[in-house]
Amino acid sequence: MNGFTLNTGTVMPSVGLGVLFAKDNGEVEEAVLSALQTGYRKIDTASAYKNELGVGKAILESDVPRKNIFLTSKVWNTEQGYDSTLEAFDKSLKRLQTNYLDLYLIHWPVKSKYVETYKALEKLYNDGRAKAIGVCNFNVAQLENLMQNSNIIPSLNQVEMHPHLGQIELLTFAKKHGIQLEAWRPIMMGEVSKIPELLSIGHTHNKSAVQIALRWQLQRGVAVIPKSTNSKRIAENFNLFDFELSPLEMELIESLNQNRQLGEDLSHLE
Repeated sequence: MNGFTLNTGTVMPSVGLGVLFAKDNGEVEEAVLSALQTGYRKIDTASAYKNELGVGKAILESDVPRKNIFLTSKVWNTEQGYDSTLEAFDKSLKRLQTNYLDLYLIHWPVKSKYVETYKALEKLYNDGRAKAIGVCNFNVAQLENLMQNSNIIPSLNQVEMHPHLGQIELLTFAKKHGIQLEAWRPIMMGEVSKIPELLSIGHTHNKSAVQIALRWQLQRGVAVIPKSTNSKRIAENFNLFDFELSPLEMELIESLNQNRQLGEDLSHLE
């Protein structure tokens, strides 16, 4: 439960720190350092977040060796295409002050470019510069098309997923093909704290609604990357391994699905 084995054989921590909107002015460094001190060993950033410099600085400043940190970044829509993806990867490495990534992802499926972009990711994987490769925000049809036009099955698909967006079809497909799912916005930007069913289950376990929402994902086999820059919340989001939800509690949370997306589809931004 503390880790999920990817189709490359690599074990990826099941809980990571997401740093979307964390500013590259000291804020992201403090968040990453706090997370690493708490026990996190996975950090998820992206070229588009404009904070890779700060993430890299924090990792260097921490007392956790780079080899013990699972570091993810992503290629943005405007960087896609074979040569430009390779160039974008090099720029990310430079900003992060590392010579490899544990996971490199396509941020959005830009229709005219994602197959070509993935071929660049395959080269990075074959060259050993990205230890695993994958995608974000791909639906089943896009995954099927990608797999028909590539040689390496994506290790991971990172998608919006939370109690109001269960992504059942995608989860079933991913498990069938050995693709790890990872949830962004898993706590609905804090909105899970207002869901009565999660509050009630949390009361039973002496946990917050946020912790219940995150634990639910882990027990479904889904990795999570909750975002916070608050050290107390960063610690709370990691404190998920000393309790277990019952089958009935899992079913109740599954029943909250509304197929409700909170995030905007950005695949059109080329």
